[in-house]
Amino acid sequence: MTKTQGAETTRPDAAEISGIKQRAATFSVLATLVLTSAKAVAAALSGSLALLTDALQGLIDIGSTMFTWFAVRAADKPADEEHHYGHGKVEALAALVETAILFALAGAILWEAVSRLWSGALAHVAVTPIVIGVILFSMAVDAARWWSLHKVAKRTGSEALAAEATHFSTDFVGSALVLVGLIGAWAGFERADTIAAFAIAAYMAYSAYKIGRRTLDTLLDAAPAGLSERLREVASGVPGVVAVDWLKVRPTGGRTHGEMGIRVSRTLPLERVAAIKDALVTAIRQAEPGAEITIAANPIQVDDETALERVLLIALKLKIPVHHVTVHMIGERLSVSLDMEVDAKLPLGEAHEIATRLEAAIRAEFGGETEVETHIEPMETGAPHGHNAAWETVEDIGKAIASEAAQLGGPIHDVHDVRVRQTGNGLVVNYHCRVDPKLDVAAVHAAVDAIERAVRAARPQVCRLVSHAEPARMAES
Repeated sequence: MTKTQGAETTRPDAAEISGIKQRAATFSVLATLVLTSAKAVAAALSGSLALLTDALQGLIDIGSTMFTWFAVRAADKPADEEHHYGHGKVEALAALVETAILFALAGAILWEAVSRLWSGALAHVAVTPIVIGVILFSMAVDAARWWSLHKVAKRTGSEALAAEATHFSTDFVGSALVLVGLIGAWAGFERADTIAAFAIAAYMAYSAYKIGRRTLDTLLDAAPAGLSERLREVASGVPGVVAVDWLKVRPTGGRTHGEMGIRVSRTLPLERVAAIKDALVTAIRQAEPGAEITIAANPIQVDDETALERVLLIALKLKIPVHHVTVHMIGERLSVSLDMEVDAKLPLGEAHEIATRLEAAIRAEFGGETEVETHIEPMETGAPHGHNAAWETVEDIGKAIASEAAQLGGPIHDVHDVRVRQTGNGLVVNYHCRVDPKLDVAAVHAAVDAIERAVRAARPQVCRLVSHAEPARMAES
């Protein structure tokens, strides 16, 4: 079950919807058989044209309700290789047949009613308690059918049942007009019955027009009114969606199918783009339960994307590791310099081809006059084995780091959590330290670089020194 956010009503799942629609259609067929038989008997007893019209409509109702029953069952078939969107439009076809039936019946009744009024040939109408009872019973059943089918159609989105509900609303109004006509005839107004038949036909034609217009919208894939605006508003509220490029929606089988193209920043990783699409699908289903919208993401350059981000994105797309990227302007010309890492055992000729490809991609992004310089560095592709250094070595390195930090008189203090590993390339040192949290990153980086240079100069066996600067506590700073 899917619950609409902020609402108490729930939308049943596909299997439950199918069962609800089929039970409603079956009930409609049985009720139509009973009512049509009763109206036919009452029409024969009374001689009422209006009641005969209602009975004839009931005969057609039998056919239309049976067709609706078959259409509802067919529409619930799942999608297959030939029908990628399922069989939901069978219901629209049933509604279209219902429309044609109502128009044809309305035309026949109007012709007969006008002929009688024009010629003045008015039949005698016998008003008996049995006839009145049949009409009242018919009105009660039609009201119950209209209300139950209307609720089911609204809950399941069934177009066929919505058309059937409208049909039975015309039956209820028709029976009420028949009753008015019979009362008029009983009171001595002979034309009342014929005028009632005329009114029934006019209302029937109006109802057929409403059903037909809604059904044609479905068959022609017309977007439901206001739906596009709601879905665009939903998309604009999902973090990561820059804009909606296009949106196509169409109703089918009580559900809404469609496609939406959105813009996302091209700097985002694929996992983040997938998460944005999932969040959008969830938001759409909460706003429009039952909607099946396919999302296509178009990566674009956003306005606040910096030149550095663009260079890093180019390297990422080419799967080339880079660092120490520097971007600056030389007059009107952009200058880019960077360190590029390749396998240490790769021949220089192949490494140079990789660098050339990266430089060409950067110039294609910023313009052919862009100055690009690449420094090729060996990258350790394996995972060399190592082990923890002796405690004496750890203590010695830790004291050296703390001493250099104190001698430089910089912001670095409270050196702790020192770890030293012995590897084939030398000692790899990791340590934590504290600095003033208000100090900018550039100043902190300069300070730890100075410590690294001093420690490595004093102890050449250190091949790598990595610091982790932490904000000092308020009392310490």
